[in-house]
Amino acid sequence: MQSGTYAGSSYHTARKPVARSAARAGELDYTILMVVVILALIGVVMVFSSSYATAMTRQNDAYYYLKKQGAFFFAGLAAMMLMANFDYHYLRRWAFAVYICSNALLVLVLIIGISSHGATRWIPLPLIGQFQPSEVAKAGVIFFISFLISFKRDILLKWPTFLMVCALVGLTSGLVFLGNNMSTAIIVLIIGVGVIFMACPYIIRFVVVGATGVAGLVAFLALSSSSDNFRAGRFAAWLDPAKYAQDLGYQILQSLYAIASGGMFGLGLGQSRQKTFLPEAHNDIIFSIICEELGLVGAAIVLLLFGVLIWRGVKVAIDAPDTFSSLVAIGIIILISSQVIINVAVVTNSIPNTGVPLPFISYGGTSLMVAMGLIGVLLNISRHSKKEALL
Repeated sequence: MQSGTYAGSSYHTARKPVARSAARAGELDYTILMVVVILALIGVVMVFSSSYATAMTRQNDAYYYLKKQGAFFFAGLAAMMLMANFDYHYLRRWAFAVYICSNALLVLVLIIGISSHGATRWIPLPLIGQFQPSEVAKAGVIFFISFLISFKRDILLKWPTFLMVCALVGLTSGLVFLGNNMSTAIIVLIIGVGVIFMACPYIIRFVVVGATGVAGLVAFLALSSSSDNFRAGRFAAWLDPAKYAQDLGYQILQSLYAIASGGMFGLGLGQSRQKTFLPEAHNDIIFSIICEELGLVGAAIVLLLFGVLIWRGVKVAIDAPDTFSSLVAIGIIILISSQVIINVAVVTNSIPNTGVPLPFISYGGTSLMVAMGLIGVLLNISRHSKKEALL
């Protein structure tokens, strides 16, 4: 059984050589640029709105998180523009090195990393602060898997090499999981398997591998639930948060209260009542504050912006001039869309609570800078696709 196509051509169709001169590159996709900048600015505003009370209590400075997120925004903007003007073809040469370095950092974080809420995710760095290697690992998987598939076009046609590529994704995901970061490990799997799926002509292999993976995950959760009160409690709190209102269900309930109190047009910017009750309201749970302060209309606008970004990203992937750039574009869009879906699902209690940041909006330097840097790569591909796709 065969799947569809990517990059506008069949899996077995040879592509014509493309020009790699930066001078011949066309204009970048300004829709993507504008949407990302708007989302990041919304993030800066909402981080301040949801954190100033906490910042005053913890740091004696109401503008503490605003200043840090503002600095992250400008650093991310610089990374985005740098990657937008840096010929993406050179990323092929460095794909393996990025993959190896990202995995090495995941091992390093297990040795010297900082733990918080039971997860070991950050490496302390002077001046910069806390660095999260798992965010770099997402980019490493995108670049390296895209490189492997584009370099050896028949690598997914035989079971041994197909499983080898899947195992490389599983290696990175497993290293992330060892830091007790199951949510990000799942995101890494979604990214890697998503890129492979878009390139592989045999859907039946994903049925077999997927069924095996789901069975393994169910078995793991069943075993861990019997020995790990925390995971079992999270699942139980998801089913009945009111029953666990004083501990594991507390954040879920406060999030739902915030969404409900926002109504159609919200309470107004800075007027959230639940941010004083929600733990770390400026982090992964920030979408609930958006719903409370900006209402259903404001939340819908944010989701619409993400929808426009995903639509334009898919168009860039379809019009990309070569296999590598098409798969990289697909990987970036899978990363963004999967995190948005999981984050909103957690905030609305559609799935059990897990820590996944809302791209460009949640507080966090590594997440924002890596995401904006990857958007820069997407913009770079869009510059070449508009002109070179006609060759």
